Amino acid sequence: MKASAVHILVKQRDKCEKLKQQLDKGADFAKLAKLHSVCPSGKKGGFLGEFRKGTMVKAFDDVVFKQELYKVHGPIKTKFGYHLIKILYRS
Repeated sequence: MKASAVHILVKQRDKCEKLKQQLDKGADFAKLAKLHSVCPSGKKGGFLGEFRKGTMVKAFDDVVFKQELYKVHGPIKTKFGYHLIKILYRS
């Protein structure tokens, strides 16, 4: 199984929750990723490309391969910090 997603990675849970509130009010995901994400993908608006199940850490994988498409999920805690994840597709 493959999927594609965008994400925003930050170190603090409260910052992640504030970004989620902005997204819920219609903020642009890519702009927020470029401004706030500490992941190198932030430069690309949080775009991670296509990846296979099992490629990402388990908590991230569980969201991408089990949750609703096109919705922003999070905060999701991993060893890297807190993620907001939007699943673009699964196949």
